[in-house]
Amino acid sequence: MSAAEGPLVVGVDTSTQSTKALVVDVATGRVVASGQAPHTVSSGAGRETDPRQWWDALREALRQCGEPAREAAAVSVGGQQHGLVTLDAHGEPVRPALLWNDVRSAPQARRLIEELGGPKAWAERTGSVPGTSFTVTKWAWLAEHEPDAVRATEAVRLPHDYLTERLTGEGTTDRGDASGTGWWAAGTEAYDEETLARVGLDPALLPRIVRPGEVAGTVRDGADLPFAPGTLVAAGTGDNAAAALGLGIRPGVPVMSLGTSGTVYAVSRHRTADPTGTVAGFADARGDWLPLACTLNCTLAVDRIAALLGLDREAVEPGTGVTVLPYLDGERTPNLPGASGLLHGLRHDTTGGQLLQAAYDGAVHALLGALDLVLDADADPAAPLLLIGGGARGNAWQQTVRRLSGRPVQIPEARELVALGAAAQAAALLTGEDAAAVARRWNTAAGPVLDAVERDEATLARISGVLSDAAPLLDR
Repeated sequence: MSAAEGPLVVGVDTSTQSTKALVVDVATGRVVASGQAPHTVSSGAGRETDPRQWWDALREALRQCGEPAREAAAVSVGGQQHGLVTLDAHGEPVRPALLWNDVRSAPQARRLIEELGGPKAWAERTGSVPGTSFTVTKWAWLAEHEPDAVRATEAVRLPHDYLTERLTGEGTTDRGDASGTGWWAAGTEAYDEETLARVGLDPALLPRIVRPGEVAGTVRDGADLPFAPGTLVAAGTGDNAAAALGLGIRPGVPVMSLGTSGTVYAVSRHRTADPTGTVAGFADARGDWLPLACTLNCTLAVDRIAALLGLDREAVEPGTGVTVLPYLDGERTPNLPGASGLLHGLRHDTTGGQLLQAAYDGAVHALLGALDLVLDADADPAAPLLLIGGGARGNAWQQTVRRLSGRPVQIPEARELVALGAAAQAAALLTGEDAAAVARRWNTAAGPVLDAVERDEATLARISGVLSDAAPLLDR
């Protein structure tokens, strides 16, 4: 390892498919070591992972980091949002975690919205109208379908909480991840007793909410990790809030993340309450807000369609008549949890490349449809759209976003922004800075800017028309 200018910190990203760890120099933001290890997700009706896989993957990722990880002065964990982790009295999982993209709780989501005053009341209370991704709906599903598991549960955690607790021995979470549960009240920034009572969840089973900038704990003896006992542990947060920290974004700057799921969000000074449920009024990890819209089908769905066609993912061809709604796993935006993919406008002369481009268009259409609702009146309509996530490196994704948004598009050169955001959180414990200011000092958002082109209104209108006509069929 070359000499670092400042102390070292570790940022962790425990995502749907893998856990990544970065060792970062606090003074410069330079990544001095990294590691990654996979975990598995069940197939079929549910999407589940044994949380112990996350811990094993973290240990392996840190092992790959080598000696620099042993020198770290602080660590923080960013993780996939919404997942329901149920633990017994010994801290062991009662059952595999229900992940964010498990859509089995759609009936429970509809029932909870109705029982607690309707969409407007939910938006005003929690900032969001709960969909199937939200943890509260998963707990309601579990209580209905697996009551023995509920009775055995002595602690309820989110994915990043689980790893943080294994580091410190203390049950903690943060406002950013808690705001995606459906049982955290945005107005009071505390757990909502009425919601918890409705779903039969004892608030004593929930973790303590750590304030921004507060130390969550220290690495305990016997954690079986390279960190020295007493190493500081930051609060951690959900993946989108961590990525926002990793970019150091200021209020009003739009972000589109292209991964297994797709998201659009921006930091805002104002609390959001969208009764349509399109925009989730999440909190960020600093004290502001992170209005966000999320789709379930993004890069994975488009890659699947490319595979079905036997094409490379970049083998797109322009076309004007075919529409693909790539809702292969149900969809959250628009709210069609029972949907499947739809193809419309197929002709004898339609090519495979045109079908693939239509899949890209359908995925991006869903995200851009929510972007105007995410951005508030303070946002700059001419600001470049920051494009992040695995898909941001693909030319077909870049050009599709550029053409359908009509905005300049900036692609930050920094990778692993969730882990970088967690590292900035850990660094802030050492320096006393705001975590987003740490990331700005590291210049993580720097990258090429693609000029704006004329917005393809005809394609957007065609996709919107097909979606409107097909919605009753998709919602069956």
